[in-house]
Amino acid sequence: MDARSIIARLRRHEVPSRDELIWFAHGLADGGVSDAQAGAFAMAVCMGGLGAQGRADLTVAMRDSGEVLTWDFDGPVIDKHSTGGVGDCVSLVLAPALAECGAYVPMISGRGLGHTGGTLDKLEAIPGVTTQIGQTRLTQILKEAGAAIVGATGQIAPADKRLYAVRDVTSTVESLDLITASILSKKLAASPDALVLDVKVGTGAFMKTHDEARKLAQALTETANAAGCRTSAVITDMHQPLAPALGNALEVAEVMKVLTSGGVSPLAEISAELGGTLLADAGMCDSFEEGYARISEIIRYGRAADRFGRMIAAVGGPVHFVDNWSRFLPEANVIQEVPAPRDGYVSAINGEALGLAVVALGGGRQVESDEIDPAVGLSNMQRLGARVAKGEPLAVVHAAREEAARQAVATVLQALTISAEPVDVPNLVYERITA
Repeated sequence: MDARSIIARLRRHEVPSRDELIWFAHGLADGGVSDAQAGAFAMAVCMGGLGAQGRADLTVAMRDSGEVLTWDFDGPVIDKHSTGGVGDCVSLVLAPALAECGAYVPMISGRGLGHTGGTLDKLEAIPGVTTQIGQTRLTQILKEAGAAIVGATGQIAPADKRLYAVRDVTSTVESLDLITASILSKKLAASPDALVLDVKVGTGAFMKTHDEARKLAQALTETANAAGCRTSAVITDMHQPLAPALGNALEVAEVMKVLTSGGVSPLAEISAELGGTLLADAGMCDSFEEGYARISEIIRYGRAADRFGRMIAAVGGPVHFVDNWSRFLPEANVIQEVPAPRDGYVSAINGEALGLAVVALGGGRQVESDEIDPAVGLSNMQRLGARVAKGEPLAVVHAAREEAARQAVATVLQALTISAEPVDVPNLVYERITA
């Protein structure tokens, strides 16, 4: 086997064999495949596709290009993945809630990408927290807290790390086959018994239409189930931020409000939707409805907060974080309201523009080497359909400098549309896709 012959087959719109894809994935991981060959492979896949079987074969090959974690627990190992959005801090609520149900949740997460926030960046807004954990320590944390949210080590799916870097500079990121293999190779390397995928659709998501989101959800569920992991997907709304805040420390604050105060909120509802799906798929309850009710109750009565606190302490955070979380989170130097320019109803929200505004404030990365300011972002966001009066705050900007705050205020005013008439607000959940 050699890279040239595999690429030539793809160029002829032929799908390489499983063994050829395994060979290519290992070549990506150990350097046997050059950057030029990796780019040609990605472009050929992008142009011709792999089909369902080829997609599954590539996913498993990339998963097996590095370390595949193994577990010996007295309960199921389950996980969740989101395709990315704004104000999406579900993982921080859901992981401890699932652990409270008796599951073990080794959630390997990522950093911010484009306009979307990263779960690891949010966690690291808490002083002392480190997310780079080896498997031995990860296993100990899971035994202590039941849940751990960590970054992938260099040994997890190294073929994906290499191929993703090439895709980013060769305009092949959008390939459904490559997106699927990239997401699942890392998730399946954690060896979950069940997995739920939160596929976002809307202005704040990568998938802007329901049809695009459904195609991705179907590809992900078909591929993961073919690889032996019980997997479902839920298509959820991202036409507005899920939580009323964007930015790392600000989103952690919203998580703590949900975990310690309960109450009905979109963040709690989506957590229950995904959690109920997972509990049913993992055989931990008889139905989705039972699982939904169980997660909802755990969140409502604050029973996941202790789990969250134990998880934070285990990765270097404050031991008493849950008891006095507001004291530990950093605050921005400049806090400025965004006044509504007129009376009316919030009829549209450009979530991507809001996410990029947070990046511009320093809450995300323009380039990989950028340092994040965990305190900056937007809070108190008005939701779609909200009635506002002229001068009433549409949001609150948290910035390091006055000029940055002024620019963010202007961006928010452009990103939110105020109309004279009420509008229909989309449902939080569009559909659930199961194998």
